[in-house]
Amino acid sequence: MSEVTRPSLSDALTERMLELIRAGGHRPGDRLPSTRELSQRFAVTTPTLREALRRLEATGAIEMRHGSGIYVGADIERLVLPNPNMREMHGAQLLELLGARIVIEPPLAAMAAARATGEELVALQRVLEAAARHLRGQDAELHDTNMTFHRATARLAGNSVLHEVVDSLLTVHGPEQREILQIFDDRRRDYDEHLAILEAIEARDAAAAEERMRAHLVDVKTVIEQRLQHPPK
Repeated sequence: MSEVTRPSLSDALTERMLELIRAGGHRPGDRLPSTRELSQRFAVTTPTLREALRRLEATGAIEMRHGSGIYVGADIERLVLPNPNMREMHGAQLLELLGARIVIEPPLAAMAAARATGEELVALQRVLEAAARHLRGQDAELHDTNMTFHRATARLAGNSVLHEVVDSLLTVHGPEQREILQIFDDRRRDYDEHLAILEAIEARDAAAAEERMRAHLVDVKTVIEQRLQHPPK
């Protein structure tokens, strides 16, 4: 039987920091004690504490703002986290990414149509209004707006875990998503398909919202497959 590895001091400090946040009822954005105060509280040196803080920052549990202090991070309550060390994806893996989105996102669009409130629909409309303004702009601006639309649709489904899955896929593979936009290279069609999805959600037509989201992602995946098989010379 292999020896059970004892938790390191950094592991223990990480857990104690999380306990401090939970026990104190801290929420994202709340300020935490200073590094000096934490070092004294946990009876450790500042370098040892900073190692634990860096680990927590890497997962979004805390945010260290230079010259300001330590704050509870926006991702403290997430169940699904994007892998910050993920390497780039190409070819077959790019298609797998789209395949995963085809499985996950259409049912979420149906759920959004069934439960979204009027205020939430207005926010989704504004995302597409921003996309319309970016149709003739920079790729990065249009890409960010398009991803916001997909994230927002997933969020409206009302399942926080599935929303985090979609958000993680789009976050980790941001460069690949921009590559998809460049390869797809039909901004107007992309926008029109997003608009059709929004219209189905506004009409509370869950079946249509699901089918339009699936058709949109399949359309993108088909174009990518064709371009990968027959790259432009």
